[in-house]
Amino acid sequence: MAEKEGAEIKKGAEGLKWAISLYEEFGFPAGLMPFTNVVEAGLVRSTGYWWVTIKKKMEHKFKKIGRLIVYDREMSGYIKKNRLWKLNGVKAKEPLFSAAISEITVDDPPTGNIRFKSIWGITLAYPIDAFDPNQ
Repeated sequence: MAEKEGAEIKKGAEGLKWAISLYEEFGFPAGLMPFTNVVEAGLVRSTGYWWVTIKKKMEHKFKKIGRLIVYDREMSGYIKKNRLWKLNGVKAKEPLFSAAISEITVDDPPTGNIRFKSIWGITLAYPIDAFDPNQ
């Protein structure tokens, strides 16, 4: 795939550790990635294209905000400081439907909030500490 050309790629446990460090480097909480079963993680620094592949699709409930998030086997998009966009493979699961998340931003200047935008243009803000990996 042309988007992955020139990528730095890490696999397995090393890929997980590296992916979490990338999230933190770009201003995101490590808890946005609550999985441990990483197959591969990659980043093309020149374009910001990144991806993470996990062994199988999974769901995770963020207790502090009461939201269930579904992570597909492969997630991808573009990343820069405080912004993930053109996001694929992440959905917020609601009682009657699932809403694909297309963008995640951390407020800059910092307000303590992180914002999630759906493909329908609806944006919801949550406290960034709700995504603390120790919760």
